[in-house]
Amino acid sequence: MRETSREPSLSPVGPVTVTPHDRRYAELLDRGYNKRTVGSPDRVHVVGTTEHVVAAVDDAVRARRRIGVRSGGHCLDGIVGNDEVRALIDFAEMRALAFDPEMNAFAIEPGVTMGELYRRLEFGWGVTLPGGDCNAVAAGGHIPGNGFGTMARRLGLIADHLYAVEVVVVGADGRARAVVATREESDPNRDLWWAHVGGGGGTFGIATRFWMRSRDAEGTDPARLLPTPPRAHATGHAVFDWSAMTEEAVVRLAANFGAWCENNSAPGSPGTHLYATLSLRRIEAGIVQVVGHIDPTVPGSERLLDDFLGEVTAGVPAKATFGRSATRPWLTAALGFPDSSVAQGVLGPPRWKSKIAILRTRYTDEQIARAYRHLTRDDYASPSSGLSLTTYGGQINALAEDETAFPHRGGTILAGIYSVWDDASRDAEHLAWNRLLYRDLHAETHGVPEPDDHTDGIAPNWPDLDLLSPEWNSSPIPIGVLYHKDNYPRLQRVKARWDPLNVFHHPLSVAPRP
Repeated sequence: MRETSREPSLSPVGPVTVTPHDRRYAELLDRGYNKRTVGSPDRVHVVGTTEHVVAAVDDAVRARRRIGVRSGGHCLDGIVGNDEVRALIDFAEMRALAFDPEMNAFAIEPGVTMGELYRRLEFGWGVTLPGGDCNAVAAGGHIPGNGFGTMARRLGLIADHLYAVEVVVVGADGRARAVVATREESDPNRDLWWAHVGGGGGTFGIATRFWMRSRDAEGTDPARLLPTPPRAHATGHAVFDWSAMTEEAVVRLAANFGAWCENNSAPGSPGTHLYATLSLRRIEAGIVQVVGHIDPTVPGSERLLDDFLGEVTAGVPAKATFGRSATRPWLTAALGFPDSSVAQGVLGPPRWKSKIAILRTRYTDEQIARAYRHLTRDDYASPSSGLSLTTYGGQINALAEDETAFPHRGGTILAGIYSVWDDASRDAEHLAWNRLLYRDLHAETHGVPEPDDHTDGIAPNWPDLDLLSPEWNSSPIPIGVLYHKDNYPRLQRVKARWDPLNVFHHPLSVAPRP
């Protein structure tokens, strides 16, 4: 008997078309993270290759079915989970990640989640990408929107490391095809690459593969083509009892945090080794806390964290309790970040409403006073609703605003207003609280963070359909400019070239040129 070893011949999953009568239909719909927005497509295409995507798009175009795309399913508003999408292309089983020597870059398929990406890049090559903190978010939406996370101040945003992208597009003849666009100046398709560095998904085509290589990388050794991850992770925190936090105390705490961000967010400055959040959950949560994250193996990081906590709490007329976490290996800590809704105490199927604003300078004392009143008003109760202020800037701001499609390169703070719950009967009250807080915070700029010297608009990975309503957005600035600033006309030209029939669109996507 001859013993042999043979590599198995493995076939990709799909293509599979699932209709409402198939028992798998409910499972596929339930993959959407935000249970507040669930669609009812005629069919769900589970794809395993680019060819499967081309075929699914051709089928949808012939039948005039509106196309939606899902990778990780973490869209925060109803631009995928809505009843207008009739053909949903699902990347749940298209999740390869490997080094591609021909492109001298890491090839990543859309279904790869951030947790998988961090683990495989670290164990395989000792490198990483600066993606987000939610491990279940997948590359397909996260990369085109230029996702943000704990490493962004030091390493930039995730799509800042995009070398090339494969996109399924539809030409004027109505036929789908796959094209590859790179950042090479000589590439005739370079405008399509540019649009995928922060222009957002669902507008130009369907991204089916990303090749990642840092801009300053040299040589062909995979271990030198992407950033080296931190060696370790530790946190320090200051916690206040909400009952002791007067309006004066909250205003002072937010002012201190904002001033620290303004003074420590230049590219390459020592402060960019620290990532921090001021969490102002509603009063029912019981606490207000500031948390700073560092790699304690970096010289000076312990002092940086101590100084940060001291500066942020200075002069606050309430007593803080200080503490430190144990030091853990970086990957262990990264994979241990809790689910966002669970972290807010919501254990049932989560229903979300999130809004953000990128701030160049801190919110004024008057703006924080308005927020305080919403955080403490007694006609609404929810420990899982609140306002967060997060450090921004650093290496994010090292690129010019027009160097990529992502123009938000002058911010120092990312402000988030969020509500998460699991009882559908309370939708109206949670949405009303969230919307009123956001509108009141930005009352001087028509209810939204208009790009100016103080605020810098909104990032595309935070879609907000309320922007379509004059009740919540009375700004004369077009929605496309709120998201894309002065890059919007160029994105419209890319749209006209690569999607002349407007096959790929949603309520907040780049509009065709008039």
